[in-house]
Amino acid sequence: MVSLKLKKALLVVDVQNDFCPGGALGIHEGHNIIPNINKYIDFFEMQELPIFMTRDWHPKVTKHFRQFGGLWPEHCVEGSLGAQFHPELKIPKEALVMSKGMDPEKDSYSAFHASDLSGMRLANILKNFGVLEIYIGGLATDYCVKYSALDAIRGGLDVFILTDAIAGVNLQPEDSSLALEEMISYGAKKTIFEEFI
Repeated sequence: MVSLKLKKALLVVDVQNDFCPGGALGIHEGHNIIPNINKYIDFFEMQELPIFMTRDWHPKVTKHFRQFGGLWPEHCVEGSLGAQFHPELKIPKEALVMSKGMDPEKDSYSAFHASDLSGMRLANILKNFGVLEIYIGGLATDYCVKYSALDAIRGGLDVFILTDAIAGVNLQPEDSSLALEEMISYGAKKTIFEEFI
């Protein structure tokens, strides 16, 4: 029988140096979500609920980067300072770090393309934990958060978007708000920390 406590999990998406101000693909005020993310991390840790933290972990040469035909400047190259988690982000020792973007032929925005050190994909780990609800925060609303949420919904999970703990790239000014609308239209729900607890 699945433990009721393990039915919920937190997914923290790509809170890495390169996605914060000063980074290669810095999101305006992206670092401002970190205190709220840390609140969720503390809560899930206290409740002994699973915490997953994804990171972009790109090879130096990948079609994801502009110089090789992609959309983005070089960022989050595996092992680089830019690929490290932001220093203000809490990383509990029990958290599972999942890496994505290693395939040079794919963008791999979704956390469901990520795998742990053993190569196990996120969907399989969630299933093993008995997770039914996933709470998603991080960077960026209009790309990795959105694609992760949509894949989670397709996988049959109840999805909650932590709207006080996300920020977007906004190549176009409305990208983040449109992404949030799209996630909601597919069945995701919005929440903030005060409602969550």
